Amino acid sequence: MNTVPAAPYGSWPSPIDAALAASHDGRPDHLATVGEEVWWTEPRPAEGGRRALVRRRPDGSTVTVLPAPWNARSRVIEYGGQPWAGAARASGGPLVVFVHFDDQRLYAYAPDSPEEPPRPLTPASGGRLRWVDPQVHLDRGARGEVWCVLEESTGPAPTDVRRVIAAVPLDGSAAGDRAAVRELSDDRHRFVTGPRVSHDGRRAAWIAWDHPRMPWDGTVVMLAEITEEGGLTGVRPLVGDVDESVCQVEWDRDGSLLFVSDLADWWELQRIRPDAVAGAAVPSSRLCPSRGEEFGGPLWKIGLRWFHPLDGGLIAVLHGRGSNRLGILDPETGELADVPGPWTAWADTLAVHGTRVVGVAASPHSGYEVVELDSATGHTRVIGSAHRDAVDPAYYPASRERTFTGPGGEEIHAHIHPPHSPDRTGPAGELPPYVVWAHGGPTGHAPLALDLEIAYFTSRGIGVAEVNYGGSTGYGRRYRERLRGQWGVVDVSDCAAVARALVAEGAADPRRLAVRGGSAGGWTAAASLTGTGLYACGTISYPVLDLEGWATGETHDFESRYLDSLVGPFSEVPERYRERSPMNRTDRLTTPFLLLQGLDDVICPPVQCERFLAAVAGRGVAHAYLAFEGESHGFRRTETLVRALEAELSLYAQTFGFDRSDVPPLELVK
Repeated sequence: MNTVPAAPYGSWPSPIDAALAASHDGRPDHLATVGEEVWWTEPRPAEGGRRALVRRRPDGSTVTVLPAPWNARSRVIEYGGQPWAGAARASGGPLVVFVHFDDQRLYAYAPDSPEEPPRPLTPASGGRLRWVDPQVHLDRGARGEVWCVLEESTGPAPTDVRRVIAAVPLDGSAAGDRAAVRELSDDRHRFVTGPRVSHDGRRAAWIAWDHPRMPWDGTVVMLAEITEEGGLTGVRPLVGDVDESVCQVEWDRDGSLLFVSDLADWWELQRIRPDAVAGAAVPSSRLCPSRGEEFGGPLWKIGLRWFHPLDGGLIAVLHGRGSNRLGILDPETGELADVPGPWTAWADTLAVHGTRVVGVAASPHSGYEVVELDSATGHTRVIGSAHRDAVDPAYYPASRERTFTGPGGEEIHAHIHPPHSPDRTGPAGELPPYVVWAHGGPTGHAPLALDLEIAYFTSRGIGVAEVNYGGSTGYGRRYRERLRGQWGVVDVSDCAAVARALVAEGAADPRRLAVRGGSAGGWTAAASLTGTGLYACGTISYPVLDLEGWATGETHDFESRYLDSLVGPFSEVPERYRERSPMNRTDRLTTPFLLLQGLDDVICPPVQCERFLAAVAGRGVAHAYLAFEGESHGFRRTETLVRALEAELSLYAQTFGFDRSDVPPLELVK
């Protein structure tokens, strides 16, 4: 009889090293079809963290369209969005237009003529002009145009910026002449998405919003007629409001507009017919009976897609409560048929061609891969970035969804990943350490999907609890708005409630709890370490640490007014900003921490970390600070990902008292 040997939690050997976890960081994204081909971007951590553009040929082979150092990634609103578009030409093969990250210019490229390098379509501006969500219109103008969002910096401050819908000629005439760019919309709204043009070419619709609202607070759908000269006229609001978030619009072939709105708490799919009687639009209609599920999500990037109409009248939709599933909706009957398969998490990108639907999906046992559904037969298959087990899947965590009860009886959603290994178990009488993970956003969501970074810890005997605290998306607007005015309170208490519940169940060691997070999750981690006394240590990555600084010019334009809803207007509650900031509570910090920061981060800049460290200096709190050149908000390079992950493990080993001589020791200073 085989007996699995016991070893202290945290000390277990594992084949999942930091390099392996780093090589699987990120996922395919930004799907679209070019003719009959499916194209997408995918991460390349080993190539400086660039996003490569790849295509799947009709013979099933997948090739890289753009070699290094080309990097298909936009910086509009800093989080970017759809960075490329393609068109199948009658002759000469496909044409692709993309945003190159390094200079933020639009380029055109004919991949079937590789001897001709990408040619710029927009002027060099040192990043002052940025573009996103391009759509190629070969039939507009003498040489065709690209319609997209233009973001233009107008001054030295991060908030000195304007955004409009613009048309860029495909002949390259705008590469040296800014005047050749046609601005299609005015800048009445601070934020806009790329326009969707109706099938008959007569109308365009897009989404807009203004400070202090974020796009999950309130947006409006704008409608315009397209003139014979290719301009926009009769621009007017169609649907949406300050308290209604519309996150996607698409035209159906009958001239109606499909959109996703959360007016009834959940993001739900609706239809409106802009053809008016006496100039008034017909009221919208819900296409699926209310299910208590989301059919959309937060617009953290420009050009996200949660649904896509099919030629035959059906609609491919991503929907669910917490986790997304792919389904096919019949809008005439309201019937929704889910696609069979193991996938529990679908990314917010979809493409269609004929009866085919293509998305990006993962499961607790497989990473994100490109999945194709034939809606006519119900058959699914993986067509790109196929998951392959790099190690024995017995080392993956046995993950499960849980709902906990928090303060006031509120539900708290979480994914629990207990320690798990096929060849080690914990000693009798010993409870495992647990790390509580707070996701970013905070209007974000942790999906239930295989993550080798989580497996890196669980396979070594360290449990992970991913908490979708109040404020997370996936559970309706009311759950999102639990965080309104309560950032640093609800998120912290929800994470603590999950940790305490695991302790009460006998699943976690109360003396060996840690908290970690990046961006807004870094804020939650820092606020937890300075406010709860629950955790023995923590890992804080590219965080918000000083609310006053963040509210007065230390972040980018997109989130510069985010704190109005998360905390309250600074002019009205300045004391709340001071009291909640970890920067002003370092006297309560007594446990070791690791601080990780990208030096090129303009969203959560290094200056906040530097002030925080200055406040901690000389107080006897063990800590380490790792700052990475060339990294911005979120790490993308292999060497950075490896160093950060090994440093985090070393912190836990030193704090929790187990041996990890297989990773470089993290030097902690006081």
